[in-house]
Amino acid sequence: VQVVESGGGLGQPGGSLKLACVASGSIVRIKSMGWYRRAPGKPRQYVATVSDMSEDSYINYRDSVKGRFTLSRDVANNTMYLQMVNLQFEDTAIYYCKVDVIPSSGPHLEVWGEGTQVTVTF
Repeated sequence: VQVVESGGGLGQPGGSLKLACVASGSIVRIKSMGWYRRAPGKPRQYVATVSDMSEDSYINYRDSVKGRFTLSRDVANNTMYLQMVNLQFEDTAIYYCKVDVIPSSGPHLEVWGEGTQVTVTF
């Protein structure tokens, strides 16, 4: 099972970026997906998580991104997105995707992507 993020880059304050995360491999079922980030000199923190891939599942956002970030998913393609608007300097970080899956090969797996850099700057 592999997880790959994309869509990072430079964004201006007040601007927007959209990240994508694709899970691939021998996946029987995705149990949960989430976005996390690590800013320079700080521990990794959750950004937004969803308990499963159904359309009505609850999405949990950290307070500092509520109203600005939106997590969405494409169930058929095991893909998750993070639409970020009204970017702030404090959003600068490496953004990671984490996926909890049931693989065809055995028990539950927690898989992290390598991350994608988001830098908010003028």
